Order: sequence, then structure tokens, then C-alpha cells
Amino acid sequence: MNFKTLDELASLCAERSLSIGRLMVEEQSLESGRSPEAEFSTMAQYYEVMKEAVERGLTENTTSPSGLTGMDAQRVVNYGTQQEMNLGGAAGEVMAYALAVSEVNASMGRIVATPTAGSCGVIPGVFVSSQKRFGWSDEHMVYGLFAAGAIGYVIANNSFISGAEGGCQAEIGSAIGMAAGALVELRGGTPAQAVHAVGLALKNTLGLICDPVGGLVEVPCIVRNGFGAVTALAAADMALAGVRSVIPSDEVIQVMMEVGSSMPEKHRETAKGGLAQTPTGRKIMQDL
Repeated sequence: MNFKTLDELASLCAERSLSIGRLMVEEQSLESGRSPEAEFSTMAQYYEVMKEAVERGLTENTTSPSGLTGMDAQRVVNYGTQQEMNLGGAAGEVMAYALAVSEVNASMGRIVATPTAGSCGVIPGVFVSSQKRFGWSDEHMVYGLFAAGAIGYVIANNSFISGAEGGCQAEIGSAIGMAAGALVELRGGTPAQAVHAVGLALKNTLGLICDPVGGLVEVPCIVRNGFGAVTALAAADMALAGVRSVIPSDEVIQVMMEVGSSMPEKHRETAKGGLAQTPTGRKIMQDL
């Protein structure tokens, strides 16, 4: 890749007069040796899997093998049909869609790790609900996924995307940043605005621990996907409105690295601390 930071990514886009997504298609093609068309086709297949996961989570039984989780996405949808939601239509829908995909993951269904299985609901939740809302084509959405991928590439190579390394800030936080930046681009924002959205999103999740109850990617992982998708909408709106990340986004990524490195082991996916070690969390582990 010809960029290592978000600042370099935005500068390249300006130099080549390309969006982040279109630039990333070219960069990925150069990296892999495959044609841009082949790279695009592969990403389009991933998007189909995302859409299928949303649909499954909203229509099928998603009770997990542990019995701990399942069907919450459908509960949210049903609630929204019965009375006005506090969040409002768009935010309520993105929350339900994100929960749906994460519940499909927990029930052993097929998902796309974006960037991890534990954070798999955020990007599909944002993308599929936004496509439905704004009437965008699949082609437009696939370029958006390339934009999300470029952002994820920078985060992964300058900080963490693994909860075992950097806590849940690395998984959910990265997914929110990727979704927010890509949504800015999908809405017609500039690469610079997309970069600001990443910083705004990441700052809101700094320090978030990874504390899976029973060591399973279910509690609190699934609801964090729902909350994360809503946060991505907020970060994108702020950036599109002209709100800047006063601390440059690349510096925020470095702070994520610093915070994650200093996080105790018990708060990094070991189930030795946090919610996993509450009385209820310990009982669930014993029962499992």
C-alpha cells in the first residue's frame, strides 16, 4: 500500500482526485496482483454475505448454542412497530441490523469479520440500513466497503484490531471508525471529512475493555455492536456537519495503541475481569 496513515490516505486521494474507496481498489489490486475488477467482485461477494446475515438475524431463530443470547434484533424491530422509539427510525433500524448480524455470528451462522467476528455487526448494520434508507446501489456500497477497508488497514497497522491485544476498543472501536468514515464517503463527504469521522468515533471508545462472559462472543459483545452502529451514525453526521477531530485521527489511533498496551490482561479477552467476573458472570461460566 502507498499509505500508512490516514493523513497519507487523504493526501493520496486529493492527489489522484479519487475517493477513498476507489483509491483502495487500485491499491488492493497493486498489492494482490489481481485486476481491479477481480478485487471488486470479491468484495461484492462479501457484501452479499453481510446482507444475508442481516436478513437471517431478522427472520430466523438466532438463539446461540449456549442459550445466552438470541432474537434481540427481532425484539427491537417488534418494539419499534408497536410504539415510537426513543432513537428514532434510522438509528433504531441500524441498531437492530447490527444486533441481527452479531446474533447470527453467536448462533454459528455465516458472517464477515469486519474487522473481527466480535465486531461483525457494526459495518453491515450501518451499510445495509443506509442502503435501504437512501436507495443506494450495491456498486456504491461495495466502494464504501473498500473505504472501510482502507481505514481498517491503517488502524490494524498502527494499533490493534484484536480484543486480546487491545481490548474491545480495538474491535468495536475500530469497526465504528471504519463504518463512520465509510458512511461519510457514501454520503458524498470528502476524504478529509471521512478521516475526521474516524477520529471522532475512536475517541468515544478509548479504554473499552474486552470482558466476554464465559469466554463467549455473546455478552456483552452483541449489544456493543448495536450501540456501536448508532455511534457510527453520530460520528458520520458530526463530520459531515463540519465537526473536526481536534486531536488528529492518526494520533487518536496511537492513543488506542497506548491505552491497549497498558490495559491489564484480565481486561483483554481472557474472561478474568470485568463483566465476566461479576457474580452472575461467574455463575454463567460454571453453568456452561
